[in-house]
Amino acid sequence: MATQDIRSRWVSIDGALTHYTETGSAGPNILAIHGGGHGSSGHAGMGALMRELSSDFQVYAPDSIGGYGLTDPNVPTPRGLLDRGPHALAFADAIGLEKFTVVGNSQGAFAGVKLALEHPGRVEGIVMIGSLTIAQSMGVDQAPTPPLKALMAYDGTEQAMRAMLEGLVKKKEKITDELIAGRQESATRPGGMEAMDKFLAATGALKKDPILSLQMDLRESLPVLTKHIPSIFIWGAEDPFSLPETGRAIEPLLPDVPFHWIEDAGHQVQTDQPEEVARVIRAFVLNG
Repeated sequence: MATQDIRSRWVSIDGALTHYTETGSAGPNILAIHGGGHGSSGHAGMGALMRELSSDFQVYAPDSIGGYGLTDPNVPTPRGLLDRGPHALAFADAIGLEKFTVVGNSQGAFAGVKLALEHPGRVEGIVMIGSLTIAQSMGVDQAPTPPLKALMAYDGTEQAMRAMLEGLVKKKEKITDELIAGRQESATRPGGMEAMDKFLAATGALKKDPILSLQMDLRESLPVLTKHIPSIFIWGAEDPFSLPETGRAIEPLLPDVPFHWIEDAGHQVQTDQPEEVARVIRAFVLNG
C-alpha cells in the first residue's frame, strides 16, 4: 500500500494546546514519542518513520511539553523528564486512544516505559529505540560523548543546530535544510528556550535527589514489565550518542527483549533507516 500524508493537528489538554502529527487511516494505533534536544518534535523525530508505517497503522506523534515542538511552552514541568510520560498519556486520552503500541526514541523511550509501568492495560507493545536514558536507568552509564556535548551546547544558532543533528543522524543527506529550519523555529520560538532550560534544570535536580531519583531507576521494574508486555529494542550499530557497547551492556539485563541492531544508522535510527525500522516494527506488531 502507498504511504499517506502526515497531518498537523492540535488538541487541548487541561486548557493548553498540544501540537501533534498523525498519519494512517486504519490498523493498530502507534503512539510515537520523540527524543530530547532543542527543537525536537513528533514530526522532526518521527516523520520519516511515520510515512513508512502509514499504510498499516494509525500513527500519532505528539510534541512533548518542556519546550518541544509547537506545544504550549508555558505548561510547567516541575518533574522534568518524569512529566513526559503523563503528558503522552493525557494526549492519548484527549484524542481517544484506548490502546496502543508505544514507539519511543532515546528520552522518549523512557517516557513510554514509564507510561506503560503506570498504565499497563493501555499499552499493547513497547518499541524502544537507542536510549541512553534507559541504559542509565538500568545502571549502565557512559562517559559524555561529543554528540551529547553538542546537544547540551546548543545556543540558539543554526550552526549549533546543525552540529547537534550531525551527532544524532548518521546520514548527512537526511539532515535537510527543512529539518534544520523546522527545529530552529521550534527551539527559538517565544518561550521555547526558557521552557527547555526549566525542563533540563528540573530533570537535573531530580537525578541528584536521593529520594526522587528512585523514580528514574528501572533495574527491577523494566525486566518485569517486558516479561508481561511484548517489547523490543532497536539500536543503531553506529550510534555515537548512545554507544553500541552501552546497548550491548543492557541487553543481558532484559532477557525478554529482542535487540535489533540496524546497520548504517546512528542515534535517530528511525531517521537514518526508516524503511528497516518500519519493517521491524511491522513484524513485531502484526506478527508477534
